[in-house]
Amino acid sequence: MRVCVFCGSRPGRGTQYVETARTFGRLLGERGIGLVYGGASVGTMGEVADAALAAGAEVFGVIPHQLQAREIGHNGLTELHVVDSMHERKAKMAELADAFVALPGGIGTLEELFEVWTWSMIGIHAKPLALLDVKGFFRPLVSFADHLVAEEFLREEARELLLVDDDPGRLLDRLGAAA
Repeated sequence: MRVCVFCGSRPGRGTQYVETARTFGRLLGERGIGLVYGGASVGTMGEVADAALAAGAEVFGVIPHQLQAREIGHNGLTELHVVDSMHERKAKMAELADAFVALPGGIGTLEELFEVWTWSMIGIHAKPLALLDVKGFFRPLVSFADHLVAEEFLREEARELLLVDDDPGRLLDRLGAAA
């Protein structure tokens, strides 16, 4: 099994985001789960990859040419795929992964999450997707998704596709059960 992790090219404020990224990466390796991610060596992306590698996981990165220099592509991965566009990046990550998890990150993280969520809703894939809700980071997003349901712009079944948990180990258990 491989989990695609969407997360930031920055570490975020404080230490908890980095610590959780490291914990999640370590758990992947300990459980024999491969990591697919954005291919950078910086921010929480680099932290989750380094921790997964240190714990023995296979790690597959996918990075566009234009971001490789800016985000500093990770050179120690099992495989680093350098692609031509962000669209190609997301398609390749989805192809390589069996499930998706968003850790806290910026607009790129959200864009990746929304695309695979949409793909799931329209039947392009049936892979589980989840939010690792570090320090309540995703609480406003979850509330907004519930608001979309209440206002009848999102079906309840589509909202339920998105698993949410604040515990990395429990989230991996739930993903395994949903796969």
